Parts: sequence; structure tokens; C-alpha cells
Amino acid sequence: MGNITKSGEVISESVRLCRQDNGWSQLELADRAGLDRKTVNRIENGRFQPSVETLLAVSEALGVSVTKLLGKKK
Repeated sequence: MGNITKSGEVISESVRLCRQDNGWSQLELADRAGLDRKTVNRIENGRFQPSVETLLAVSEALGVSVTKLLGKKK
């Protein structure tokens, strides 16, 4: 269970930082990814572990790889 929490923390921080790097609000990211703003908020606050489909939508909207959102260098 510790790995799930740790990966969730990495994803939440990565999504938030990438969104902020783009100068976007949570609503703007949500619109671009086809999600609800509450979902983006829950991802960023570590209260929601996104599905692969959601993670792909977020990474595409942000213009980054899924591996970057997972905290990997490559």
C-alpha cells in the first residue's frame, strides 16, 4: 500500500507543477483533458489515483509524457 501512496504523491506533484509551468488553472487543464475540475483538484491533492485513461488525457493535455508524470527521468 505504501507504493500506491508514494506514486500518488509523485503524480499529484507532477501534474500540479506541469500545470503551473503552463500557467493554467485547474479548470483550464480539466477542459483541455476532458475532465471535471474537481477531478484535477483531487489528483493534485492526492485524493484520487487516476486511471491509465485519465493519466493519458492529462499527459496529452499538458504536452508531457506519462513517464514524466510518474516521476521518471525519461
